[in-house]
Amino acid sequence: MLSSWETISLPQGYELSRQDAGMSHAYFPTSGVCWVVSVTDDGKIVEAATIGNEGMVGLTVILGLDFSPSRTVSQIDGTALRMAAADFLKAMEPGGALDNLLRRYIAFSLRYAYQTVACNALHSVEERMCRWLLMTHDRVRKDEFGLTQEFLAEMLGVRRQSVTVVAGILQTAGLISYRRGIMKIDNREALEAASCECYASSNWYYDHIMK
Repeated sequence: MLSSWETISLPQGYELSRQDAGMSHAYFPTSGVCWVVSVTDDGKIVEAATIGNEGMVGLTVILGLDFSPSRTVSQIDGTALRMAAADFLKAMEPGGALDNLLRRYIAFSLRYAYQTVACNALHSVEERMCRWLLMTHDRVRKDEFGLTQEFLAEMLGVRRQSVTVVAGILQTAGLISYRRGIMKIDNREALEAASCECYASSNWYYDHIMK
């Protein structure tokens, strides 16, 4: 099985899966951040999930589907382990440790999707932006990382002007610093306090389900 894995780079913009297209590989990010979205017929995008080194891209491979229902793109440079879908399915022993672990991850992914729907519908742009920054901070494991306001606006489903206003509020309060596409977390504790409960809830469910 180990010989079937390959390590690949995930530069910003690298497409791991295309909506309604074939899923040729299973990916396990080891660094960076991947963004999962659903794309509407008129080209608009809606956040579905954010995946880093805690998860995988290609759950549909496990479920036996030959296509991906969503689009996944690398948004912060990183790396991943990749295996061809056919080889990955052969390597999964029913009832084995990997099989059980991935079943748990599927359960978490469903819970995370429900949480994201509720968050997008009920919480303010400021709360959701704090949640997303915290999730990114967890995955990149450094205080400073590349992030454009255009991308944040797409993730949050709002206009760029709204992101500019919220970023200004957070920067004035000393939670973040922002310059020319570079985001820096200055006060992690205050950012957690400003986030909605969805951040802590998702972390709790991950620890509870994945243990």
